[in-house]
Amino acid sequence: MLSEREKNILKIIVQEYVKTAKPVSSSMICDFLKVSSATVRNDMAYLEEMGYLEKEHTSSGRIPSDKGYNFYVDHLLDLKKISGEDMLKLQLIFQNKSLELSDTISRSLEIVSEMTDYATIKLGEKSLDNRLKEIKAINLGDSHIVAIVVTDKGYVEHKNIYLPNVTTEDIEKTVKLINDLIVGTPLVDVREKLEFNVKPVIGKYIKQHEVIYDAFYDVFNKMMLKNIEVLGEKNILKIPEFKEKSDKTYKILESLEEKNIANIIDSDGSNITVCIGKETNIDNDVTVIKTSYNIKGEKGTLAIVGPKRMEYARVMNMLNYIKEQIEKLGEENE
Repeated sequence: MLSEREKNILKIIVQEYVKTAKPVSSSMICDFLKVSSATVRNDMAYLEEMGYLEKEHTSSGRIPSDKGYNFYVDHLLDLKKISGEDMLKLQLIFQNKSLELSDTISRSLEIVSEMTDYATIKLGEKSLDNRLKEIKAINLGDSHIVAIVVTDKGYVEHKNIYLPNVTTEDIEKTVKLINDLIVGTPLVDVREKLEFNVKPVIGKYIKQHEVIYDAFYDVFNKMMLKNIEVLGEKNILKIPEFKEKSDKTYKILESLEEKNIANIIDSDGSNITVCIGKETNIDNDVTVIKTSYNIKGEKGTLAIVGPKRMEYARVMNMLNYIKEQIEKLGEENE
């Protein structure tokens, strides 16, 4: 259990680090709280011992750990209404009656990305609620087939595929195997199931398994890409942590550009969810803040991806505002 002073110190360190991207020294906290340097150093040492703070390199300052950020979000965050400036910029979009609702949502997220330098993501209902019902393959002759994917909600995706040197028997075996192993799987989890449940098995029974597997994987990928929109991903290069074109930065950009993140940003409820560091499954230095919206039973997810050193209150307030406006517009359009 943290004392009030320890909570205040943690809160100051998080807020100062968010602003400056530099480790926070004890002297800065002494000036703010008007207490002795010995007291602050002892409290900072205790917070570090308990896992709320970390020491960065040889600097005497401290930065928040994942545990520290989580405690800050859960217990110390002052969530207020969206600021007037942020609201004004977003209001211009929601008051534009000439835009389709889908375009309104995309444009509002684009503005958030411009204002924060964070990436924003929209995940549509088809990715959220649909489950795989069946896959089919229709032989067109001359090594061409049409691969068809059908969901329980009636969503259909198809793709013409050229499969030279692959027998009809192997194609039929592949279709049966996929249907047996992953029918009923939520769409957002299909590619993971293909990788871990189907791929290890398919090679035992089918000669040209890699060609066939890749072809069907591409169909599912095409289906997912239609329902995910990533905006402002390159903006993260403006953030101090990701300015250098390191392997870390490339990994984050690759995750966003490939849009291979539906299962990561899928939101289970209407409340704001905050995933920090390892919880994101993207990178240890990233935070994902997400929520879902519901318009006449059609659901979707909104997410913002940025550094752990994120303006948590501002982002959560903006997401709440966008969600409220989306659902309000949905009611007006009934």
